[in-house]
Amino acid sequence: MISCRVCGNQLEKFMSFGKMPIANRFLLPKQFDSEYFFELAPAFCKSCFTFQIIEQPSPEKMFHNNYAFYSSTSRYMQLHFKEFAYEVINSILMGRDEPFVVEIGSNDGIMLRHFKDKGCRHLGIEPSENVADVARKNGVNSLSKFFDVDLAEQIIEEYGQADVILSANAMCHISDINSVARGISLLLKPKGVLIFEDPYLGDMISKVSYDQIYDEHVFIFSATSVSRIFQQYGLELINAIPQITHGGSMRYILAPIGSHLVSPNVKKIIDKEIEQGLPLPDTYEKFKENCEKSRDTLLELLNRLKDRGKRVVGYGATSKSTTVTNYCKIGPEHIEFISDTTPIKQGRFTPGMHIPVRPYEEFTKNFPEYALLFAWNHAQEIFEKEVKFKYAKGKWISYVPNVDIIE
Repeated sequence: MISCRVCGNQLEKFMSFGKMPIANRFLLPKQFDSEYFFELAPAFCKSCFTFQIIEQPSPEKMFHNNYAFYSSTSRYMQLHFKEFAYEVINSILMGRDEPFVVEIGSNDGIMLRHFKDKGCRHLGIEPSENVADVARKNGVNSLSKFFDVDLAEQIIEEYGQADVILSANAMCHISDINSVARGISLLLKPKGVLIFEDPYLGDMISKVSYDQIYDEHVFIFSATSVSRIFQQYGLELINAIPQITHGGSMRYILAPIGSHLVSPNVKKIIDKEIEQGLPLPDTYEKFKENCEKSRDTLLELLNRLKDRGKRVVGYGATSKSTTVTNYCKIGPEHIEFISDTTPIKQGRFTPGMHIPVRPYEEFTKNFPEYALLFAWNHAQEIFEKEVKFKYAKGKWISYVPNVDIIE
């Protein structure tokens, strides 16, 4: 029997994406034969309404010394996290005496550096040593550990309780969410606030952005599921604010029960989730059908272009692209290479399908006829940047919310 990670209720997968590799493990040829695979199969708990994957690889397989994601590579995300930090500084921390801020999944310090610059006591928790090293070199206090109850107690002993606990695109990575919630409830001051944002279930369902589902994303949260998860540990959802980041995210704000006023936004968003059908199993059966249709349409398009002798290059060797290429069986015969600006990925091959990853300059020196936009959640930033590709008569292929050619 497979049990829900939150409430222990019995789970059944409603679909399978098949055998899937570690999404962010870009390989050298000598590593092909030893590549790790698992079944990527999502389920929806009918008891606590939490969307989750059935099997998740161990954290050590996903977050390690060669972890290939640095938040600061995106200009848009730099701006987003600066605004996020200053909103906290100018509202929640205003008037607090020597406030202490903790971030879970702090990556390269893209958000905490703004607290550091303000002289605010802070601590980042980042399990990938190579990424945390970048933060430390920039003066951001960082620990390379996984957050749980034991670490929360250690932090309290050394630093005291936190005024604010932050997380961005990391809470959904943590399989033992109950231990995290318990740790947060201990670490927060009585008037403290937890703020985290992650890809939002409602957006994923409506956009059929199934590439949000991969090994790291053990959960795709809704306001309903977040409320239920944290309430059992004495925290209530006091606000929920939609974000455009990562193709559709939600910022959840929680605090000890009764310590803060609850915004009317919470009821509005939960009511909207009910209207969308997020608590209903039929919604996920329809999502499965939409995923299969998207897969078949995208592969048919790439096969037609291949038959016509057209050059297609991928744009952005993202974690999300691993789900798309492996689920749709898109390989080097469809895509010449994937262009990416991250040095640690360049000269390697994509997980599973082993498509070459090459420097961005390879894309610009000889534009292809078509570019498959894996980094679709940064489309606006990319389109503004790639004016020369447009003038060269290049065309974008998008698959969210529909498979389409954008000229």
